[in-house]
Amino acid sequence: MKITVLGSGKEVGRSGFMVTSDGSNILLDYGVLLKKEPSFPIHIRPKDISTVVLTHAHLDHSGFIPSLFLSNANISVLGTNPTFELSNLLIEDMIKISGDYLPFDHAGLYNMMNHSKTLQYKEKHLINDMEITLHESGHIIGGSSITVESQGKRIFYTGDINSRGSKLLRMADLDLPEVDVLIVESTYSQTEQTPRDQSEKALVEFAHDVVERGGILFIPAFSVERAQEIASVLKASNFKYKLAMDGMALKANEIMLRNPLFLKDPEVFKKILSEIEWVQGWHRRKQLIKEPGVIISPAGMLVGGTALFYLQEIAKSPNNGIALVSYQGKGTPGRLLLEKRLVSYNGRMKNSLAEVKHFEFSGHSSRSELFEIVGKIKGNPKVLTVHGDDMSCTTFANEIKEKYGHDAIAPDNGQIVEVN
Repeated sequence: MKITVLGSGKEVGRSGFMVTSDGSNILLDYGVLLKKEPSFPIHIRPKDISTVVLTHAHLDHSGFIPSLFLSNANISVLGTNPTFELSNLLIEDMIKISGDYLPFDHAGLYNMMNHSKTLQYKEKHLINDMEITLHESGHIIGGSSITVESQGKRIFYTGDINSRGSKLLRMADLDLPEVDVLIVESTYSQTEQTPRDQSEKALVEFAHDVVERGGILFIPAFSVERAQEIASVLKASNFKYKLAMDGMALKANEIMLRNPLFLKDPEVFKKILSEIEWVQGWHRRKQLIKEPGVIISPAGMLVGGTALFYLQEIAKSPNNGIALVSYQGKGTPGRLLLEKRLVSYNGRMKNSLAEVKHFEFSGHSSRSELFEIVGKIKGNPKVLTVHGDDMSCTTFANEIKEKYGHDAIAPDNGQIVEVN
């Protein structure tokens, strides 16, 4: 067996790994790196691939799979049901926003969905001589880590993993047999995030402060998982004021409700969604910005969606607040707001009068949790540190070598690693 790194080597985005065994090739993820002009993983010929296994719906893992279906490729795509439903939603939105920069359109997405096959966690699936198993990752609903077994060897690919779980999701499943190669994400390998209970407490206090002074708290949040997690945090604290949700998060709500088995407590989630307002239409949006309360809406980095309307309106008053709960990428309106308190109005920059605060609510494991994950893996695996910037991947590999004695490397894109 061998692994070819097609993307996410010393970078975050465009994840992709090709696993080759006995002449068969399978892909683990095939994503895009979203910026003004998207960038893609290393090209592979669809006819050389028999199967794609998708860890989760986020575009940096799923977004380039439709490119494999431009011809009549007979490739199966494996993943959980919520992963496919959410991928369809997110890729469709990406095509709408970035269409001119993509080498595929809705037909590629349609063909991808037509070739999808849903798996449950722990269900074994044979592809020629390779056995595939999905394991709960705790990152987003339906998110998976993957084991690939062939020729007496076992690869474990974490994908994006959250070992602590969340209000909505169970913790990652690390109950595995011995592993020969571990491919581990390194996003926060050099960062200890704020403990979740502290972030939750601070956000709830900020929400009370803003609403009780007669203001509106706007929370731009990723539509998948983050928006729902924030609503769950506020409701769990007995937040008594108006709570509304808008934008693509509402479609994500419906998908999550249709997949209750993938949630930690589906009944609690259903109750929370029944108690918040689902904003319908521009007439209601214009009313909401005059009523004290909390509004949650994508996009999390303020790059589009209904969030832009709310940002421009809510930034006009010092009574209001804006709580950033998502990662803010370089060059995004969210990063500009966070660092310089600036908001764009038709190309003109103005200061935000609203109070702006940032709270850490990542779906990724922190530094200490990543070390715990590596420590729980049985056997003496070769470790590939991926899905982090150059320093995060390289330093993490050296630290794993020192701490656990494993052969650990931060591979480059294009690098081929033998599974010995």
